[in-house]
Amino acid sequence: MLHHSKPTITEEDINAVSKVLASGEVASGRIVEKFENKFSKYIGIKYGVATSSGTDALHLALLTLGIGHGAEVIIPSYVCTSLLNAINYTGAMPCLCDINQDDFNINISDIENRITRRTKAIILPHMFGCPCDIEKAIDLGIPIIEDCAQALGARYNGKMVGSFGVISVFSFYATKLITTGYGGMAVTNSEKLYNKMKDLREYDNRKNYIIRYNYKMSDIQASMVLTQLRRFPAFIARRKEIAEFYTKNLLWYNNNFEFPKSKRGKEHIFYRYIIKTHGRAKEFFKCLYKMGIESKSPVYKPLHQYLGLSNNKFPNTTEAMKSAVSLPIYPSLSNKEVKMVIEAVKRMVLK
Repeated sequence: MLHHSKPTITEEDINAVSKVLASGEVASGRIVEKFENKFSKYIGIKYGVATSSGTDALHLALLTLGIGHGAEVIIPSYVCTSLLNAINYTGAMPCLCDINQDDFNINISDIENRITRRTKAIILPHMFGCPCDIEKAIDLGIPIIEDCAQALGARYNGKMVGSFGVISVFSFYATKLITTGYGGMAVTNSEKLYNKMKDLREYDNRKNYIIRYNYKMSDIQASMVLTQLRRFPAFIARRKEIAEFYTKNLLWYNNNFEFPKSKRGKEHIFYRYIIKTHGRAKEFFKCLYKMGIESKSPVYKPLHQYLGLSNNKFPNTTEAMKSAVSLPIYPSLSNKEVKMVIEAVKRMVLK
């Protein structure tokens, strides 16, 4: 079976981890600090706080901005439940929005319709590696948390995603663009917010007591992701190469599905290669699986369905659930395997 997603682990990663294990210094220390500095410099931001997961980074970001009971936080319905969990951890209320039809990102006009006096933050995910309309969202005047879990390395109007938000968060889960197995990062240009996030993460031996969190990344994790960060430009280049190959070879079948669309000013780094199958997602998934190709559909169960809200209020999200199929794309996917996927999709269309 050809996997849908697979981490790119090399001898360099293994050797880096082995070196830390041999040192005996395996908790959070100088390697984590080195990663925080290098990562924040890569994004173009002053400060970074490494965490044990992307969800933890988001939780810290919300707490740092004073989000709690009585507050509302706007998020898209078409996203993983991590966002919903982080908001609920704080006691705030999630406010769900619909998405765009073409790029699966949050719909800015729908955000405008949902803002109330209780709206204290907007979480903006850059879905599947494609930047959302971040500058339009900033113009709304609500604090922005960028969720860059799927878009590390992408750019909006030439500027790195993660450099727009008051705080931006990243994930290094096993399926993400670079990985520590688990792990996350929150970055900010505000020294005040940085110090507050660090304070919430450093939970023991403090001068006072407030509820703090054991959200640290280990040096073991940081050593692995540091080596991956060095190779990351090659990772992105390979993802773009595979995406171009898919589009070029499936272009003649565009009556059967829609491809990811390029937009001016938005650099797509193809964390996922999503095709829209006009309501045939389940059929595509089952047929590809029978041909030895693991895809993903539904890519997400909409959050509004978890919360018992009407599909009618989220038409684009509901359509995405029925139509979107994620094809395999990752740096270690060989040209031969890419051709296997293409041939399987062609057979599915022509059968």
